[in-house]
Amino acid sequence: MSDDSKLKVGIVMGSDSDLPIMRKCAEALEHFGVGYEFVISSAHRHPEKTARYARGAADAGLKVIVAGAGGAAHLPGVIASMTMLPVIGVPIAIEPLQGVDSLYSIVQMPQGIPVATVAVNGAYNAGLLAVQIMALEDDNLRNKLNSYRQSLAAKVEEKDCRLREDEAQCRRSDEGDQK
Repeated sequence: MSDDSKLKVGIVMGSDSDLPIMRKCAEALEHFGVGYEFVISSAHRHPEKTARYARGAADAGLKVIVAGAGGAAHLPGVIASMTMLPVIGVPIAIEPLQGVDSLYSIVQMPQGIPVATVAVNGAYNAGLLAVQIMALEDDNLRNKLNSYRQSLAAKVEEKDCRLREDEAQCRRSDEGDQK
């Protein structure tokens, strides 16, 4: 949980069994200093709570909602139908279809009620997408996001350099073996 004064993102899930996946969204948000709250609600088992939450989210100061759901995965779409805030859906893998059912349910929203959808169990990327959305109007977040992207590029360069050093070592070793 984070400081309410910085609350910007609602992380909603249908059950506490979704929490291990959805915590990854919180990790991404924490990396950028973005406040969030966790909420368990259900489009099927407690639709009134889901409706109250979705309808009151903007007035509560939220900027983005990230909703994770498995199976029929209606939660992100139901929330999107009741708020003007951007909603990001996280399909959660459950038996027997390993999240394909959830992915199809979330990504196939009818025209007029969009839900941005990330990969199955892709809660970290959902957090990053929430940051990107908010960075459109927040220079500080935009700068942090830019630094994060630069660090990703630097890690790729570092790995490439290590690989090339290893290859050079291997070539020298192979050349020595052939003599």
